[in-house]
Amino acid sequence: MDERVLELTLRLITAAIIGALIGLEREFRAKEAGYRTHALVALGSALFMIVSQYGLNGSLPGSGLGHISWDASRIAASVVSGIGFIGAGTIMFQKHVVRGLTTAAGIWATGAIGLACGAGMYWISIIAAILTLATLELLSILFKKYGLHSSIITFTTKKLEIGKRIIDDLTAHKYMVVNYSMEHHKYESVEIYKISMTIKGRKIEGDNAILQILQSYPEITIESVEN
Repeated sequence: MDERVLELTLRLITAAIIGALIGLEREFRAKEAGYRTHALVALGSALFMIVSQYGLNGSLPGSGLGHISWDASRIAASVVSGIGFIGAGTIMFQKHVVRGLTTAAGIWATGAIGLACGAGMYWISIIAAILTLATLELLSILFKKYGLHSSIITFTTKKLEIGKRIIDDLTAHKYMVVNYSMEHHKYESVEIYKISMTIKGRKIEGDNAILQILQSYPEITIESVEN
């Protein structure tokens, strides 16, 4: 096998491995895009870079196009735009809360790392991967007690006034209720109120504290607590 083909194969393998490592962090946190998505984004980006560098100027065995002038940056620039569409697919707007931005940014960074691998910039790719993982994981640990964490709680009750009591209780525990919705259902002679709230609180508190507050109300049935 041609020595250059071996080198380019190594670039593809490196890109896929680095992408999978970044994706594992997202998989661990049960995010929308996991190790397979990130590995494919990095691999595809590396392949696009290789094609833009070698595949269209006749220098790669089997291209058969002869020696022509080609701007290698054009395909790389298109990859950046294309990855933006993939990242947009992981962003969701649900009940006044935007979710998936970090995962989308991670996919974007993984694509850039894949391009670097495709260009043969191994050390830059490794350093960028380390910094990406540090941003996703280490910063989350170091600054866990700072910033706000959004949660969506849903419960049902037969007593309409219970909703206001829970809001007052959450406020007393330094939570902010940013969105409130209620559905009224009637089953024969029984009236059921389904209440959903979007609340924000300090990240260090977590969902356990929210559950403890809700469980102190025997009049409600907790349906879900989403973070």
